[in-house]
Amino acid sequence: MIIVRNLTKQLTDGTEVLTRVSFQADKGELIAVVGGSGSGKTTLLKCIALREKWTEGQLIYEGKDLTTPKWTDQIRLRKEWAYLDEKPSMNKNLTALKTVLGGRFFHTSIWRKLTATVSTDEHILGMDFLEKVGLLDKAHEKVGKLSGGEQQRVAIARALAQGAKVIVADEPIKGLDPKSADRVMQDFKSLCQNTNLLAVCSMQNLDLAERFATRIWGLSRGKIVLDVPARRLTQYEKNLIFS
Repeated sequence: MIIVRNLTKQLTDGTEVLTRVSFQADKGELIAVVGGSGSGKTTLLKCIALREKWTEGQLIYEGKDLTTPKWTDQIRLRKEWAYLDEKPSMNKNLTALKTVLGGRFFHTSIWRKLTATVSTDEHILGMDFLEKVGLLDKAHEKVGKLSGGEQQRVAIARALAQGAKVIVADEPIKGLDPKSADRVMQDFKSLCQNTNLLAVCSMQNLDLAERFATRIWGLSRGKIVLDVPARRLTQYEKNLIFS
């Protein structure tokens, strides 16, 4: 689905943050990116999501070379790829349902955008996405009144409503209590299994990566030093990543 070859990212002062990173990521995978502070996790995710320019490298998506995407390709990627920050940007005064329906921007007619009206079908669709992340009962509550974990799940539902086939999430469970973190990761796992979603998440919690991911990337000094099916890592593997 996604092939990246020799992704390199340099800062303006010449510092190399990512060095010739290559991988293939496929539908249905939940990939956990783990590494110590300064390993390049956030930069890698932003580059994958095309939020930051690459210094060099090649990107292929569904068989098409998008290293230098045309404007039509950029519109397609904005529909099909979603990037979730550690703290999702949402209007805290909107309800969970209206927030999710905000992801339907590219699918809504100009008339409905101008009049801010929602069709019955769109309303039902929004409720369906909230149900997928276990928040159907919170549909009419304002986002500002939801817990951190619930807000993350609303952000996931909004990305699904957008039509995302790929979700790149930077530390989606950071700062959450254990129960909420488990629920967010379980949502990601279920969606990847049931909808062929590809999710790439940076994580500090190695235990959750081992439990919920299908694949683990270990990042150290801007390079993927470990790429294995998710399981309990050996001490040698942990040393590769965190030494």
